[in-house]
Formats: sequence, C-alpha cells, structure tokens
Amino acid sequence: MTILKAIIVDDEEFARSSLFFLLQQNCPQVEITGIARSVGEAKDILAHHPIDLIFLDIAMPGGNGFELIPDAQKHRAAVIFTTAYDQYALKAIKANALDYLLKPIDIDELKTAVEKVFQHIKLFKGQNENDERINNLVSSLSSRAEIRKLTLPYGQGFKMIDIDDIIYIEADSNYSIVHLNNHDKITVSKVLREFEELLPTDQFVRIHKSSIINLNHLKEYNSKNGLQVFLKNGESINISRRRASDFFEKIKLFTKANSDH
Repeated sequence: MTILKAIIVDDEEFARSSLFFLLQQNCPQVEITGIARSVGEAKDILAHHPIDLIFLDIAMPGGNGFELIPDAQKHRAAVIFTTAYDQYALKAIKANALDYLLKPIDIDELKTAVEKVFQHIKLFKGQNENDERINNLVSSLSSRAEIRKLTLPYGQGFKMIDIDDIIYIEADSNYSIVHLNNHDKITVSKVLREFEELLPTDQFVRIHKSSIINLNHLKEYNSKNGLQVFLKNGESINISRRRASDFFEKIKLFTKANSDH
C-alpha cells in the first residue's frame, strides 16, 4: 500500500490529538510524520521531511493557516482544511472545490477526504493541480468580495469558470448541469442547493426546483404559455408558481442595481 506522509497543523491540543487518533484508527494509508502547533512549526517540518498531505487549521493565533500555502505548493503537498472557520472562508473553499473537514470531524467525511487525496495523487503523480485553485482561494479571502470564479470537478480533473459565463444550471438527479455561454455543458456531482449557497443572490435566482438562471443572460419573461423566462441563448425555462414572487423581487432589485450604474 502506498503511504501518504502527513502532518497535522492546529493550535488546539484537543483538535490535534483527536485527529491523530481518528487517522490512526481509520486511515491506514496515512502516516503522521509530524504535528505542529503553528505555521512556523509546520514550515520547519516541511523543510526537513517529504510531506504528501497537510491537515491545516485556518484560524490560528500567531499565523493564519493560509500563510502555509506557498510552502505546501513548493513541496507539492496536498491540503485538507480542518476548520470551524467563518462562513465566508468556507464558501470560498467550496467554490474552489478544495477539500475541507468541519470540526468536530466526522469519521466518514475524514475517510472520504483522505481517499480523494490518495486517488488524486495517484492519478496526477506529483503535478500540483491545486495551485490555481488555492491561488483563487487566497485571492477571494484577501478581498472578501463575492465569489466570482468557481472550480467545477468533472471526470478526472477540474474546470475553472467565471460565474458570468454561466447561463443557467439545471438539476439532474444528484448532479447538476452547468450551461455556459460558449455552448459548453459541464455535469458536476453537486445538487442545486450547493450552487445556491455559492453564487451571488443578486445575480442568480432559482426559478424552479430544477433550475437556477443568471439574470445577466435573461432576455425576457412572459406568461403566454405559463410563466417562462427566455434566455439569450434561445432557450426557455418554466418558472414554478411558488418561486414566481421571489423571481419578480429579484428582477426588481437587479434592474434597479443595473440602472444605478
């Protein structure tokens, strides 16, 4: 069995010891090479040991966890964020399809996250495909503006898109199909609710249990054949009755915001 050499970086003793115990009991493919209480200690371990995986807390006194990212990239180590951090950071982590574990850590989620990293390292053999995703994350967190880019996992890789390029998203069982303005379609293993949480609510609106549209791509709407929206790519989508009032409210705000610019 290939072994992942890992370090745990967390300022809380209970968090460090409990994660160490969970990994020992449930993840035989992970070998803990070191445990750090700060970014400084983690940098020292990275400088002296080959590390495949970092379990990284974000909010630590004396050094934000993100300060370790350049060192992680330099040493081509995968990162799993372990956090009870604020909602904005969590949103940015999700938008960039990076792995994270919410404290207190669930055993099944831990095993899934480790297996994903294990498979990714096996597939890409040291290529650091995380660089751009982590750079986007750091950029998002430094500006704390609305999420403008999404990383969509599909097949054996990732596609990074600007949210303005999304025309609409449709539900397909436990998957979602993202329709882009270059006629591309990307099927991802996320449900619509996850996109609702990530995308700016002043630009994207859920008009049906199976559809979210980008108001920037709305051409018109009418009730000639039941309430429908017509998008700039020529497609039409029904608006459900229970979502109609929310749709009209969003249209009102969107129109006002755009006329003010």
